Amino acid sequence: MFQTFLICFREGLEALLVVAIATLYLRKTGRLQLLLPLRAGVALAVLMSVVLGWVLSRVGALSPAAEGTMALVAAVAVAWCVVHMQSAGKGMGSEIAQRMDRASLLQGPRAAATVFLFALFMVGREGVETATMLAALASSAELAYMAWGGLAGLVVASAIAWAWTRYGRAVNLGRFFRVTSWFMAVFAVQLVVYAFHEFTEGGLVPGVDNAWWHAATEDLAEGAVAQALSLALVLVPTLWLGVAHWRDRSGAQAAPGATGAASTAR
Repeated sequence: MFQTFLICFREGLEALLVVAIATLYLRKTGRLQLLLPLRAGVALAVLMSVVLGWVLSRVGALSPAAEGTMALVAAVAVAWCVVHMQSAGKGMGSEIAQRMDRASLLQGPRAAATVFLFALFMVGREGVETATMLAALASSAELAYMAWGGLAGLVVASAIAWAWTRYGRAVNLGRFFRVTSWFMAVFAVQLVVYAFHEFTEGGLVPGVDNAWWHAATEDLAEGAVAQALSLALVLVPTLWLGVAHWRDRSGAQAAPGATGAASTAR
């Protein structure tokens, strides 16, 4: 549940921000006719991601070897997320605005097709990553818990995306992506451990006692340790971001007072 929350929160936030920024830009520049292809691209990307997630979860459920392979693929997807998050956030709005501007300079069907493909690619990229990660968890988790975790993640992501569009710089996206990237890296390590655990279940790791290693990694892959790490992956970044935001606000409130005191002293 906690892993699903983290995945849907992280990936959902970026996808929602892409849609929100593109929509705001098109409305601001009076290009309302391009909103329909934007929404169509988003809808198709979501549908394709759901289908991909279902297919991958079926593949992963076939055998321990398939589950291990899916976990390794998901670990690669998470690693890509970490690399991407290091540069995301700060320039996201300007980058999307530039792309929308180039697309909307085209005429008629070409502009619509470009915006449609932009939405399909940008949201679809997040959808593919989400589908791959969730499919790796599907065989070892209760679907009901995953559904609740995913829904909670999307709700929180929606709230942050709304706050960003409403209050702008009040939400520090650069900090959010930097902080969560470290904890997503821990999740990638978890997936590698889970893949190793599944491979040893099938006796597929050469040169080691597969039965011993399967028992030794049980807690790390599926037991209490794995659950504690999953909970920490959600709570620690949340607390970290909350404290950082509180410090920013405290510093901003103290600054005017310090400036006034300095003026009085002079």
